[in-house]
Amino acid sequence: MGPRQGYAEGPRCGLSSDKPQKPATRIVTGGRSKKLTGPVVNAPVWRASTHLYDDVAALEAGKKSNEDGRFFYGRRGSPTQWSLSEALTDMEPGAHGTMLYPSGVAAISCALLSVLQPGDVLLMTDNAYDPSRAFADGFLKRYGVETRYFDPMTSDITSHFCERTKAILLETPGSLTFEVQDVPAICAEARKRGVVTLLDNTWATPFFYTALEKGVDLTILAATKYIVGHSDVMIGSVTTTGKYWTRLRQTAQQLGQVVSPDDAYLASRGLRTLAVRMKAHEASALKIAHWLDGRPEIEAVLHPALPGCPGHAIWKRDFTGSAGLFSIVLKGSKNRAAAFVDALTLFGIGYSWGGFESLALPVHPESCRSAVPWAKNRSLVRLQIGLEDVDDLIADIEHALEVSRATI
Repeated sequence: MGPRQGYAEGPRCGLSSDKPQKPATRIVTGGRSKKLTGPVVNAPVWRASTHLYDDVAALEAGKKSNEDGRFFYGRRGSPTQWSLSEALTDMEPGAHGTMLYPSGVAAISCALLSVLQPGDVLLMTDNAYDPSRAFADGFLKRYGVETRYFDPMTSDITSHFCERTKAILLETPGSLTFEVQDVPAICAEARKRGVVTLLDNTWATPFFYTALEKGVDLTILAATKYIVGHSDVMIGSVTTTGKYWTRLRQTAQQLGQVVSPDDAYLASRGLRTLAVRMKAHEASALKIAHWLDGRPEIEAVLHPALPGCPGHAIWKRDFTGSAGLFSIVLKGSKNRAAAFVDALTLFGIGYSWGGFESLALPVHPESCRSAVPWAKNRSLVRLQIGLEDVDDLIADIEHALEVSRATI
């Protein structure tokens, strides 16, 4: 599933290079082999539920193969979905394959179900995405899986293992409070005990953090966010090594997980500009975070690239960049967060992130913490920094800070 270039008809078709490609190049070239795109740049949209065969022999051959590239039935996909899967696989050195899902939550749920069974114990970082906790505390509990939460900044993950521990779900940084975990250290201890490691890598994407190289077994993306980049598609993915590929694929197929070709096409189109978008998000977010840091209205800036963020040294060691999402803690009561967000004019108020538009959201981590309580009276706002002019965004934030002073 390596990158095989083949953009047009003629003698240059199928040319490939043995030289290692930089991440930005892999983002552009991945999944664009001629077998998937034909003579055009982007894989066309193949809309089909039924695939027709020339004869019964071809029908039987299709049944025998369960890999991408062989038509069988619409649920197994078409070149539109296969191209995106291959492109995401190419972004993760050491990956065997990528499965697509209709949302990030579906990707997380199916990844966990592929490695857990009744009686198992799942360890989950306490700063995990709230829907991940909801799935664990709801469906997995009914399924007979016990979930135990741990401090994301723990230096002793081994104390949380028991004989029934089969998997660990990590998220670095956490998407509300942005603690950065020592993933390589946790994965090393897990591997000694045969425990599967899963990572929600949505914040950094493989462009800034190649999870499998850090020891992770299954890496998960809510591709809805930075991969798509335009706030108009719901899609998720799980990329893994050969060891877990069959289990992952079978679980997805048995649960009927399928992504529409139209959504796959839009995600592929968004993916090609990921490198330039991530760098733009990063630059603007860093400028705003540094500007906010030390202002009298701000208690804390929770941005992994700033020294005051928990796990900053780990971020500096393991990541090649930072995303456009971070949180701020405002001085004053919780009411100030709402007043601040309401006063913003360039920031939309809404869930998700990773699109071209800036967003602001008051968040309440205390409702989804158990291992490490979060103080109820802290005024926390998550900022998604989009692609607007950064000076305009700073002016908007400054105005909102002034307006919100009345609620202190």
